[in-house]
Amino acid sequence: MARPVWSGSLTFGLVSVPVGLYTATDSHTVHFHQLQRGTSDRVRNRRVNERTGEEVDLDDIVKGYDAGDEYVLVEPQELEEIAPGRSKTLEITGFVDLDEVDPIFFDKTYYLGPRGKEHGKIYRLLEQALSQANRAGIATFVMRQHEYLVAVKAENGLLTCHTLHWADEIRDPRKEIDTLPGRVKTSGKERQMADQLIETLAIDWDPEEYRDTFQEKVAALIEAKRSGETVEKAEPPAESTNVVDLMDALRASVERAGGRKGTRPRTRDLQELTKSELYDMAAGAGIRGRSTMTRDELIKTLAA
Repeated sequence: MARPVWSGSLTFGLVSVPVGLYTATDSHTVHFHQLQRGTSDRVRNRRVNERTGEEVDLDDIVKGYDAGDEYVLVEPQELEEIAPGRSKTLEITGFVDLDEVDPIFFDKTYYLGPRGKEHGKIYRLLEQALSQANRAGIATFVMRQHEYLVAVKAENGLLTCHTLHWADEIRDPRKEIDTLPGRVKTSGKERQMADQLIETLAIDWDPEEYRDTFQEKVAALIEAKRSGETVEKAEPPAESTNVVDLMDALRASVERAGGRKGTRPRTRDLQELTKSELYDMAAGAGIRGRSTMTRDELIKTLAA
């Protein structure tokens, strides 16, 4: 069983339940070591004193804040001593409507579990109440010398804890992107065609349909290089649509996406399409497992 990354008490009102915080996701990124080109020698990062060039033990490192004319030294224990609730309390200060929380605020997800079966009743009570009300408990707590704003939610019969970005961490898109369109006019026919295309390509959300195919290709590349073989290169990105041809592109997209529902496309016609175009057709047809298919597999499935 996994060990909690944080342990403490979840409190709401005068009710308290000991809980543990568990990592909810795993990363399947292929990790590489750094090597010096032309050799098999590992390149490692070391902690060195920039004045003497000598390596420094981790126990001899303290935090220093640059105050301009000097560094203010802070020990890890000093940060622990000023942490709210001494880092052991996750106190819900209020409950918000989940629909009011903009998705941009959500960061990382953790599972919350009771610290012992004897605390199951209080845990289940809060989970059921949050689920019924469609609300999330807003709280702050300290973990690893960082304070987090979090939302405690009920999901699939358990409590989850989502770290949230602080309001001043959200960037203003109007200041970050100088190419955002202003008052650009679109015609009624263009909007109608765009709506029709979206409706034609509408699918049910099924996360199991999607996999990280790039990491699979990285693994295939490594295996191919080990055996002296080659791998198929990715197709170049599609060219941007010319504004003059926008209506034609929308109409053709709708016809292509909707046409396969009534008639079976010929293999010869499918061979002329890019993998991206084939994927769009597969999405419109609701073909399962399309995200992991090769171009040939997409053609074969669409033509079946």
